[in-house]
Amino acid sequence: MSQKPDKVLSMLSISAKAGKVVSGEFATENAVKSGTAFLVIIATDASANTQKKFRDMCSFYEVPIAAYADKDTLGRCIGKDYRSSVAVTDEKLAEAVCKKMDDRNE
Repeated sequence: MSQKPDKVLSMLSISAKAGKVVSGEFATENAVKSGTAFLVIIATDASANTQKKFRDMCSFYEVPIAAYADKDTLGRCIGKDYRSSVAVTDEKLAEAVCKKMDDRNE
């Protein structure tokens, strides 16, 4: 039984290879506050504190935010150790990731 590839994670991986992803709480926060983040993704297993912090921040700065995958999966798809938050810093790539998320929910 093979698992079909996750298109959202594939898109994130492509974004990372293009150098359009920052990860980790500090870098993600800086990207949001400096206006360079077009999408923030929080790991589903991030602490409630972390999730609230980013939801509030993204709401204030009007940056789309989504909870997706666990820390290990999120980190692995961008070639890093586990990450509880990542920000996509390219508008078109962020739109593409959002579209893949929407497609999954249909």
